[in-house]
Amino acid sequence: MSSSTLYAKVEETIATEIAHGEYRPGDQLPTEDELLERFQVSRITVRRAIQNLVHRGLLEIRRGLGTFVLEPRIQAELTKLTGFVEDMNAAGRKASARVISQHIVAASARVAGRLRLAKGTKVMRIERVRLADDVPISFDETYLPLPLGKKIARNDLRVYPIFTLLEVEFGVPLIEADYELEAVIATKAIADALQVRVGSPIFQIERTSMTIGQQPVDYEVLSYRGDLVRFVTKLSRHAGRATRNQALRSRKR
Repeated sequence: MSSSTLYAKVEETIATEIAHGEYRPGDQLPTEDELLERFQVSRITVRRAIQNLVHRGLLEIRRGLGTFVLEPRIQAELTKLTGFVEDMNAAGRKASARVISQHIVAASARVAGRLRLAKGTKVMRIERVRLADDVPISFDETYLPLPLGKKIARNDLRVYPIFTLLEVEFGVPLIEADYELEAVIATKAIADALQVRVGSPIFQIERTSMTIGQQPVDYEVLSYRGDLVRFVTKLSRHAGRATRNQALRSRKR
């Protein structure tokens, strides 16, 4: 049996055992020597299988401690404008929030640009940690125009999502949003908030939500744990191109 077949067999055996609950999130995997004995393969084969499982997000190597099974990643769809609570409900998780700070600040050039305000205009900044089943998932930095932001800040944001307050409490419908997505590493502030190491992978989203008339009402920087969240979407081919391709095929007949 080739070495590539061997490591694939080890990898899929362990992945299947995780999927069937033989190893649960937080469980420690047998040591490398124990896996060598079990599978009767070379050390390099075991290491390659483990590394592939790490890249798949199933395992985590903790230096000096061993290899551990990770929580399954939460899958969130990027197909419509939804808030954290809606995403967690769809994933079958219980959402909660911890408010870190809320205060009035002068808008930076970036914040002002997103909210279509003059630089230095006073805005409300709200920082929260969002949790799923009591596990920190996202660090949210939210900026709101000041009159609206003051109203939002008077509510218990541990209980009420900002999207819900905007739409239900204050009658501000959210029509669409601009998204910017980027892979970054955790700064100390984000690492502390999410209880991960500095430099851990972070999936960062900048989202500007707009109401009627393309008026921006909410600008957020959302920092998601890269080890616990997976975003998915579905894209359609450009209709015009599909029509042209069909026409070309017809001509060739």
